[in-house]
Amino acid sequence: MEPSRNYPLFGGSFSAILPAGAIDVSDLRPVPDNQEVFCHCATDQSLIVELLELQAHVRGEAAARYHFEDVGGVQGARAAQVEAVQPLPLENLALGGSCQEAWVLSGKQQVAKENQQVAKEVTLHQALMRLTQYQTDLLLTFNQPPPENRSSLGPENLSPPPWSLGDFEQLVTSLTLHDPNIFGPQ
Repeated sequence: MEPSRNYPLFGGSFSAILPAGAIDVSDLRPVPDNQEVFCHCATDQSLIVELLELQAHVRGEAAARYHFEDVGGVQGARAAQVEAVQPLPLENLALGGSCQEAWVLSGKQQVAKENQQVAKEVTLHQALMRLTQYQTDLLLTFNQPPPENRSSLGPENLSPPPWSLGDFEQLVTSLTLHDPNIFGPQ
């Protein structure tokens, strides 16, 4: 089993600690340039790091809710419910010096996978870091679909355990900016 590791993101402009079992989705299919997407090697869980245009028209908790609803719209969510929104203390973030405000949101969305009619309830945890000097909203999303009813493969199954909220928190707090030129000329 591969341990957690510090991983370069966006060509090395950022880095963060990824949990064990993270597979870079760009090795499997095209991923937009503004995203880094990782999937768990044995579950349907995913982690997404997105560089988005700053949504200056929303502030505070409303900004976190805006991005949650936007993700739901993109995924065609049939229902969405925010369960909690809390400020994220900047002193806990490696990115804290570049970040003006940060929020963490937990919620659920009813989403159908591609080519499927039945929507499943997916738990989303999102961290929004607002980098106003770079006109960027940095959104990290942890998708937790319901566990599949797969039979255990027995003791020879050496896949890492499903990711936890602690794994997501480590990703969020370890995210580090190395090259601000990623945002273009300032």
